[in-house]
Amino acid sequence: MRISRYREKSAVTTARKNRLEIIAAQLSRREMVKFGLIGASGYLVSKHGLSHWASGGLPVGCDSRTPGGAVDFTSQAAKGRGGNMASPPTRAFIEPLPIPAVRRPVSILTGPAPTIAPNTAAGEGRTRAHQAFTKYPAKFPFAPAVKFETHQRPGQMSMSPDLPLQPIWGHDGVWPAPTYHARYGEQILVRNFNQLPAPDQNGGFGIPEVSTHLHNLHSPSESDGFPCDFFGRGQFYDHHYTNVLAGFASTHPPDGDINEALGTLWYHDHRVDFTAQNVYKGLAGFYLLYNQLDTGNELTGFRLPGVPGSDFYAPIQFDVPLMIADRIFDPSTGLLFFDLFNLDGILGDKFLVNGKIQPFFEVEPRRYRFRVLNSGPSRWYQVFLTDKGTNTQIPFWLISNDGNLLPKPLSVNSITMGVAERDDIIIDFRPFAGKTLYFENRLEQLDGRGPTGNTLAAGAGDFIMQFRVKGTVSVADGSADPASQRFYTLPDKTAAPRMTRTLQFQRGNGQWQINGRLMDADCSTIRFRVQQNSTEQWILQNNSGGWMHPIHIHVEEFQILSRNGVAPGPSEVSRKDVSPLHHSETVRLFFRFRDWEGRYPLHCHNVVHEDHAMMLRWEIDQTGDTVPVP
Repeated sequence: MRISRYREKSAVTTARKNRLEIIAAQLSRREMVKFGLIGASGYLVSKHGLSHWASGGLPVGCDSRTPGGAVDFTSQAAKGRGGNMASPPTRAFIEPLPIPAVRRPVSILTGPAPTIAPNTAAGEGRTRAHQAFTKYPAKFPFAPAVKFETHQRPGQMSMSPDLPLQPIWGHDGVWPAPTYHARYGEQILVRNFNQLPAPDQNGGFGIPEVSTHLHNLHSPSESDGFPCDFFGRGQFYDHHYTNVLAGFASTHPPDGDINEALGTLWYHDHRVDFTAQNVYKGLAGFYLLYNQLDTGNELTGFRLPGVPGSDFYAPIQFDVPLMIADRIFDPSTGLLFFDLFNLDGILGDKFLVNGKIQPFFEVEPRRYRFRVLNSGPSRWYQVFLTDKGTNTQIPFWLISNDGNLLPKPLSVNSITMGVAERDDIIIDFRPFAGKTLYFENRLEQLDGRGPTGNTLAAGAGDFIMQFRVKGTVSVADGSADPASQRFYTLPDKTAAPRMTRTLQFQRGNGQWQINGRLMDADCSTIRFRVQQNSTEQWILQNNSGGWMHPIHIHVEEFQILSRNGVAPGPSEVSRKDVSPLHHSETVRLFFRFRDWEGRYPLHCHNVVHEDHAMMLRWEIDQTGDTVPVP
């Protein structure tokens, strides 16, 4: 396997090597500021050959609009590199889409038996007791009958036959990590082992300390993956996932509100200051949650596309998770390259789906459910289904936002996603038997600040994935017509709020702040406290100038009341856990806080912004506070 090379200026090579040395030393951005490597403006100093503007021009690479070959790098992905290096050329649509394996439970966990209190003597990194077993023992008998274990460790994988094998970190050494299948009403325990290599063997980036966040399960705080609940090499951490509907102990006893049911979740590393590096390296996977209505079987419940496998822990045919990511590869080695110094956010020039660069997927001419995740690190997407032959866009059905089913399906021409947002869609391939279609990202974005606001013409964007529709169907379609489907009713959002809090997302001293402050490195500062079983409204304001921020709040979902004083569009009349915060925008959210107590974060999910350090800690307790967010 040969890496095509282009001639780059020596200044670019020097800058890349010097910056890689800093990343390998595991310096956080706050440390780089302290050591004088980043100036007060927030940009790299030019001394020591660090500046990533050294190239002065764009090299030659590969165009993501073209199935293969080395061509001038003129795609919109390339234009956004701001003078950075280009990845080696790769061919598109020559390898099939991988489908992540489904994780199976174990009968006996490796190591000691589970305990309610942290078993630090046996090497557990958990520092707080499992609250569900003591607060609600009748509902959550100890220990859970269903148990899983996962081993976070290095691995190697092929992302393209035109690149060498890539050293990654993954759950069980793979990326995307194995998918969890879970049921409402069935609690589980997941034992995480940290078997990552020593810091000096990290392959250039990543820190071998982890905190796995299940985004956005209604989880007790100690199992949520709080950024400072990280644990080191050789330790384990037992997560208790209750798989319970919100309101079970408050507004809707004893089982919670069915209208708060979750569906498409994902899990990823959340280590404070190093989330971007560890997720970029591969620590992420899907978690799919089913109930009596969203069953995974198209013959029952809502009758969404899906034919179960041989058992519950087998992939579901026609119900397909798609993890979209963009990455950069070093032009000299072809290896995955993490550039912490793309300070606005990292934009890759290669698009991957389920870990493969521009794969193809052979589909039956029938309906499919696709669970689409923007896993980051920084790019926003507007994804169209394009007939490349005629450059026409094909409508499809949007059925969920952030993995939560909408009241009813919406016929759409595209889906727009910030980092960590999930959209479940239904595509009916029956009219396109024998044709080839594409997912095309047509949202113009030239740097990590956010999109320009320009939607490119059909055929002018980046083709992410190819669908090869078979000529004849071999499997019957038992799913319901989306035009006639109805799902959950949205919970009430008219209750008077106990508190209204204003959160301003700003840029200051070269870093990203909330209400003028950074997240502290030890997560010790509690910025505000919410009273359990109360309602609140939060006002999110983007005061950062030219940057956009996908804002994620843990534990409870919200409903958007308004954007700049106007009611949200149809796709956001929903329950969400990520709120896109566009340029100079103000968004008002409604929350109801129930069931759990403890510490939780909120943060920008452009993970470069999150790490540097647009995040804060807040808490839920019995009394709450009545002061503005300090």
